[in-house]
Amino acid sequence: MRNRRPFYGGEDVKDSATKKAQLRKQLITQRRALPKHIWQENSQQLCKNLQSLPLFQHAKTILAYFSHRQEPDLSSLFCQHHRWGFSRCDGDSLTWHCWTADDPLELNRYGIYEPTAIAPLILPAEVDLLLIPAVACDRKGYRLGYGGGYFDRLLHSPEWQAIPSIGIVFDFAYLDTLPLDIWDQKLQGICSESRTEIF
Repeated sequence: MRNRRPFYGGEDVKDSATKKAQLRKQLITQRRALPKHIWQENSQQLCKNLQSLPLFQHAKTILAYFSHRQEPDLSSLFCQHHRWGFSRCDGDSLTWHCWTADDPLELNRYGIYEPTAIAPLILPAEVDLLLIPAVACDRKGYRLGYGGGYFDRLLHSPEWQAIPSIGIVFDFAYLDTLPLDIWDQKLQGICSESRTEIF
């Protein structure tokens, strides 16, 4: 079991959940309030920062996400010379599937686009880099997600632990510290529009 942390500040799960919910609501509201041109400019700069990373340059198969609720938009990268994979929600887990710009997409129950069920599967052993969406990240590599636990369960699985994982956030959501629970998993890097950090 890796990267386990005690409860944030000694607080119990209920207190941590309340703090996370409040912070999540605040940051999603702030992100969705970004003017479209700022969102696009910041997304483009973030993509340039990603492209400068050796981890990105040397990766053959990269797992990413389709922007939802004004998450940083990575779509300008999807025409690059990499093999791209995107997730499908399968119960309380994620499965990963190949996708190219000509392939169809469908909306899942969260309103997020995902490949169709017949798209070829990608296995962990094939993956070189994970680009993970987040509501926020902190300077120790921890991530605030949307509360479903999908990525924490993924990153806790032994077959995924050796794969580099980079959290994708805008600068305003890169915080000094986050409320943590014992199941929160640490990322190996963070990328925003002004910086990249590998821990």
